[in-house]
Amino acid sequence: MRIRKDIGLCFIAGSISNKNKFTRMKAYVFPGQGAQFVGMGKDLYDNSPLAQELFDKANEILGFNITELMFAGTDEDLKQTKVTQPAVFLHSVILAKVLDVKPDMVAGHSLGEFSALVAAGAMSFEDGLKLVSQRAMAMQKACELAPSTMAAIIGLEDEVVEKVCEEIDEIVVAANYNTVGQLVISGTVAGIDQAIEKLNELGAKRALKLPVGGAFHSPLMEPARVELEAAIDATEFSIPVCPVYQNVTATAQTDPAVIKENLKKQLASPVKWTQTVQNMIADGAVEFTEVGPGRALQGMIKKVDRKMPAASAVFEA
Repeated sequence: MRIRKDIGLCFIAGSISNKNKFTRMKAYVFPGQGAQFVGMGKDLYDNSPLAQELFDKANEILGFNITELMFAGTDEDLKQTKVTQPAVFLHSVILAKVLDVKPDMVAGHSLGEFSALVAAGAMSFEDGLKLVSQRAMAMQKACELAPSTMAAIIGLEDEVVEKVCEEIDEIVVAANYNTVGQLVISGTVAGIDQAIEKLNELGAKRALKLPVGGAFHSPLMEPARVELEAAIDATEFSIPVCPVYQNVTATAQTDPAVIKENLKKQLASPVKWTQTVQNMIADGAVEFTEVGPGRALQGMIKKVDRKMPAASAVFEA
């Protein structure tokens, strides 16, 4: 697939232009934490010299043998924060590079936004990996400061969930707008427990606490956000080859300065994934390809628009 020449002329303003608005475009999306599995990336390493080079470089940058944990570790190994996030990032970005993906538009869910930025050329592979590693460490530290968690709420309007969160005298916020009728909330353990009780009373189909160790994308991540902000400021960003739909705004961006500012807000702000998919479709996406482990994003996309083609990027040796 080649990017149309007229598309490349529409990015200077920092967001998708009217000229691009009705172009039929292929969207590439990148998963976040939770998509990892033992063995991920091994087929790439074994069959692609480029993949082998990048994985080996990642081991050097991280200072430990992440490939050993990815290819032949245990589920417990991959659940370590310092391993999980770089592992998912590496699988996604290296797969995109091996397949020589030429995106018309990209987006990534939470951690996946870093993969999307590298795939779009907004930052280098090396810088992206360093930021992801620093992000993981900063998040782990923030999780240890106060007991906190997240919960998935299914079957209620977003506005209903938001109102319940606002009424609770604890830190509880909407964290991940995953798809229509599915919203993840984040906050203190006590706050999440209260929210689950109230949302069940209001008729939620499911309101379940998630097996996570922290309140991601909430004000409780502020210490991590501040720590990562300095690292992002020190990183060089370039104009991407295509619009990047960012979690904080759900809108297309191509201005490196704006991308950087939005990325700095991401850890303590909600992931507007439902709105992102809706905007990508409105801006001309005619098919979605999920690049990386798992198929979670495809399911979310289908719930936004059940007729929208969505598939996994596949590497064939």
